[in-house]
Amino acid sequence: METKDIVIIGGGSAGMAAAVAAYDKGIRDILVLERGNFLGGILNQCIHNGFGLNAFKEELTGPEFFYRFEEEMEKRGIAYELETNVTSITPDKKITYLNRSGCKEVQAKAIIMAAGCYERNAGAIGIPGDRPAGVITAGQAQLYLNEYGYLVGKKVFILGSGDIGLIMARRMTLEGAKVLGVAELCPYSNGLNRNIQQCLIDFGIPLYLSHTVTKVIGKSHLEAIEISQVDENKRPIKGTEQRFEVDTLLLSIGLIPNNDLLNKMGIPQSRSRGSVVNEHLETSIDGVFSCGNVLHVHDLADYVVDEGKTAGESAADYLQGNLPRHKETLKTVAGNGIGYVVPGEIDMENAPEKIAFKFRVRVPSKNVYIQYDFDGEVVKRIYKQTIIPSEMEIDRLPKSLFKKKQGTITVSLIAKEEAK
Repeated sequence: METKDIVIIGGGSAGMAAAVAAYDKGIRDILVLERGNFLGGILNQCIHNGFGLNAFKEELTGPEFFYRFEEEMEKRGIAYELETNVTSITPDKKITYLNRSGCKEVQAKAIIMAAGCYERNAGAIGIPGDRPAGVITAGQAQLYLNEYGYLVGKKVFILGSGDIGLIMARRMTLEGAKVLGVAELCPYSNGLNRNIQQCLIDFGIPLYLSHTVTKVIGKSHLEAIEISQVDENKRPIKGTEQRFEVDTLLLSIGLIPNNDLLNKMGIPQSRSRGSVVNEHLETSIDGVFSCGNVLHVHDLADYVVDEGKTAGESAADYLQGNLPRHKETLKTVAGNGIGYVVPGEIDMENAPEKIAFKFRVRVPSKNVYIQYDFDGEVVKRIYKQTIIPSEMEIDRLPKSLFKKKQGTITVSLIAKEEAK
């Protein structure tokens, strides 16, 4: 069986950044396994700009952003295999995978999981009505249009205001389709503010907040949909139905970390649906790391790259004997108003001088504090004039705030008037 120092599962922005970072810290025996036909993952189909502002200080399209990392991998001679599906990983880091060469096994000394995320589909939400063709995810429509040149419909409605859905509203309009509207179950959008402006408002596309699709109509192909307003419990309100004659319904209803392989290894799962990791992105199994959208869904590819670099550097440190694991750790807890917190635990003996806490809030809020409690004592409050679920927050706090090697850090959202 072949042995590798590091095997990286996923050749998107996180995986490529991890490979380059590990190489630059002295690790040469690296293998990247990518299920797609090309490196880059979803970046290949993201032809809009907005990438690279943090990583390269310039605005790039998704393919331009990806090419920068592909070039760096090629310069370093980092090995990769395409059209490759990983079928299993064992706790002792043996990886089984399939591609056109057949079924293979490789023994890794360290593993970096960078497999990204996948879209929730129609089956996940059980929309009432018929099951005709023409109901697809926004990301799949993006793939068909941007990579293969297929316009999936001419009269389109979009369910969900996630960023991919918003971007596709603009993209479909530019290609000549008529986008009749976007329905969002929540009373607020789940996309970035800039995408609301640039993709909907600038094109006069209506956004129906607190609405959902309550009926799909069509035999062999989609003919129409009905949307209804929902109450505070997100249940449809009778008498509020609106009918739209459409041939396509795009679903932008959320992304889920593609974390099944690590879940099957028994690695604890966090509230983000990724794995629980420490400040070096190491899971509960020594030498197994997780980063990018497989860990928690990001809003910016630049942040994915940052995590990939951290994972690559951490894996190199592990192999070089510079990342010992200690039994005493701090645990992090998502408190009131917080969806999840990364990292899930902190090894104070290994932690950098500033620890990055990443999280998302549950609802949009104004004039609030992010409060950090350590074993019941408030150690830090950070004022936020506005905070929204669609944007991941990152607070970097000095480790000196936390005086012990064991304990619990609770991150909470509190109203300004509640702060004393």
